[in-house]
Amino acid sequence: MEYIGEHLLPGKIGHFFALLSFAASLVAMIAYFKATNAKTPEEENSWRRMARMAFRIDVFSVFAVYSTIIYIIANHLFEYNFAWEHSSRSMPLKYLLSCIWEAQEGSFLLWTLWICVLGMILMRKAGKWEAPVMTVISFTQLCLATMIMGLYFFGNKVGFNPFILVRQMDFASNAPIFSRADYLSIPQMQDGQGLNALLQNYWMVIHPPILFLGFSSTIVPFAFAIAGLWKRQYGDWTRAALPWTLFSACILGTGIMMGAAWAYEALSFGGYWAWDPVENASLVPWLVMIAGLHTQVVYNATGHSLRATYFFLITQFILVLYSTFLTRSGILGDLSVHAFVDSGMNVQLALFVLIFLFPAYTLFISRYKQIPHIVKEEATDSREFWMFIGSLILFLSALFIIISTSLPVFNLVAGKKVVMGDDIPFTYNRIEIFIAVLLGLFTATAQYLKYKGTGWAYWLKKIGPPTVIAIAISFLVSIFGGIHYDKYGIGFLTAIHLALFAAIYAVVANAAYIRIGLKGKLRAAGPSIAHIGFGLMLVGILLSSAKKTLISVNTTGIMLPFSPESKQDPMENITLLKGVPTDMGKYTATYVNNDSVDTKSKTTYYQIHFEKKGSTEQFDLYPNFILSTKGQGQPSPNPDKYHYWDRDVFGYVNATDNPDKSSDTAQFRPSDPLALGDTAFFSKGFIVLDSIVVNPDNAKYHFAPTDTALMARVTVITRDSMRYTAYPALYIKDNLPHYLNDTVFAQDLALRFDKVVIGKKVELGIKESEQMVPFIALKVLEFPQINILWIGAIIMIIGFVMSILWRRRRTSLSKV
Repeated sequence: MEYIGEHLLPGKIGHFFALLSFAASLVAMIAYFKATNAKTPEEENSWRRMARMAFRIDVFSVFAVYSTIIYIIANHLFEYNFAWEHSSRSMPLKYLLSCIWEAQEGSFLLWTLWICVLGMILMRKAGKWEAPVMTVISFTQLCLATMIMGLYFFGNKVGFNPFILVRQMDFASNAPIFSRADYLSIPQMQDGQGLNALLQNYWMVIHPPILFLGFSSTIVPFAFAIAGLWKRQYGDWTRAALPWTLFSACILGTGIMMGAAWAYEALSFGGYWAWDPVENASLVPWLVMIAGLHTQVVYNATGHSLRATYFFLITQFILVLYSTFLTRSGILGDLSVHAFVDSGMNVQLALFVLIFLFPAYTLFISRYKQIPHIVKEEATDSREFWMFIGSLILFLSALFIIISTSLPVFNLVAGKKVVMGDDIPFTYNRIEIFIAVLLGLFTATAQYLKYKGTGWAYWLKKIGPPTVIAIAISFLVSIFGGIHYDKYGIGFLTAIHLALFAAIYAVVANAAYIRIGLKGKLRAAGPSIAHIGFGLMLVGILLSSAKKTLISVNTTGIMLPFSPESKQDPMENITLLKGVPTDMGKYTATYVNNDSVDTKSKTTYYQIHFEKKGSTEQFDLYPNFILSTKGQGQPSPNPDKYHYWDRDVFGYVNATDNPDKSSDTAQFRPSDPLALGDTAFFSKGFIVLDSIVVNPDNAKYHFAPTDTALMARVTVITRDSMRYTAYPALYIKDNLPHYLNDTVFAQDLALRFDKVVIGKKVELGIKESEQMVPFIALKVLEFPQINILWIGAIIMIIGFVMSILWRRRRTSLSKV
């Protein structure tokens, strides 16, 4: 059938360049391999010229594929599954790129694009290491190119073609609409499904590119390490590779912290880190990278730890590949809010890991005894000894995290259920808190030691003043800082105070070292500044977590029945009625309004006004709900926060009435006359008349003994055994009846005290409506000193950049 209105040329062009990328990377890999093993300079140069040309063709092809996808999305060519599944006409232009990396094939393409950029730089800067390093780079490109091929070999699908049409998808094979030549004129094909609600945040425009640059850059230290083993030039590569290791650690760390900021702003984690499996999958390679960075510095300075450097730099890239398998195989789909679902590429993803893992470790093990090492052990009063110990601790920390994160894989292999418990964050925190103590202490003290030996008396003299200052500051913070985090007992609270001291110690000691050890030479102070930033991050993490306060304790008596899947505690979510000021600890909160910014965007903002008691201080929060466009059924809550210099007030809406429903037209229907203990039914359960109170005077109503008022106490019991209490009342004023209705919002039920009938019975009015008084269930947290975390992250990145520039300068000078 010849379909009407399809634009097939962009897809053909894009898929051609995808296949050309595969072919070019294959040629580049073979040519660079030949250049590496060439016997003469002439042969090497000939193969290198071919390899460079092939790699440049690969780069051009990758950018052509990327540009074609952007063209398809920007022009709303919804005949393509990529555009139909990940974009829509209502999607703001700023999210045009975000919908590319929402897709698995788009994220692989982003990874490939960054390796292209890095490869072009390495072709100019790697010098004698170009051929072996670029062999590894080109082989990686070859593997990534298979992820977007979408071809079948012997009945097995390899990769996922980003240019496949909707009608060519498996789910559409029997769809009736594609039996029509003009199917594009059908309303369902006039628009796409749109971007996942969780990705509609500005952080998701900048966070994935930075994170994937970090992932891509890990191949460079790995490639240098493989090149050293391959060429049997075991130590020559480390100085050339050190700026790249620093760059990779810097960029990957930046990407991780951007992800934490995104989680803080866009997810209902209730914070910036929840030990989510996808968070862990990016953190673990970074920890091992930092371990390898420190042993690499040790080797360049002393000749020690070369074997450890090989192991760490090989392992960090293998862990990147393993993390790719975890997050894209669908294994974590039910455990993480931002893992990919199963796309049928599990075998290919597993092979992607194994095809690097076995050759790399086989080469490392086979050459292990040939790797130079100093037989004499490091002195315990030397800097290299404690830097190695610190690197080992980082690796053990990463090992614990990745094993815990891999439990779903163990489930799959073992065919049995392996669980970590209900309190997953504490499962990690109870171990990592002690890791933080040790890392803080080593970060503070190791740099005061000299390479190859110091002398303890000299070291104590230098480290003494910073130690005293750190003890004094941490003592004051512990006593007057208001840290009363005793949820897990006195032992864990003690560990928090120890970690706080170690973090403060790291900040003070590194700041002092710039003056004492470096004599104020800021150009060389990159490592110390990075350590200061790391220490401040630890301080911010500890204070904001240990002093985190729940403000929204539910004191209204309106308990909403959250589903078990939501894992929400009704006591932690205060129910706010629209326009009703409600007590919220040290604040009075009022749900002011809700405003749907755009009916197409499906985003509803809720204005909550806060007034601090006993003060003129006031502010507004605007958390929102984004209606899912992916068939998930439930809207996604997005938090909002108000910044103070010393804390954040952070809130998000967990439940709401539906403001889009039609106006309330339901009427009260009279019940049968009820005596005490009698019941009346409604659609979701029944009500029981408990008692009648004359002229009540309580927290809800205040009548004088001379008034004429009656209040009914009614218990509402639902089919799922939930219980609620309502207090409808009736009073007479000016010979006219006045009704004080009571509402059970969670059951869309209103009750009215209609009248007293003969026989001491009463008649109640019952109204069921989905449009009662608008309400929201709001969870609000206060994060004290959280800005210390973000400031520390920025300072740490600045330290990394300074270190990169300093190492590049020293490397350049050494060549002169």
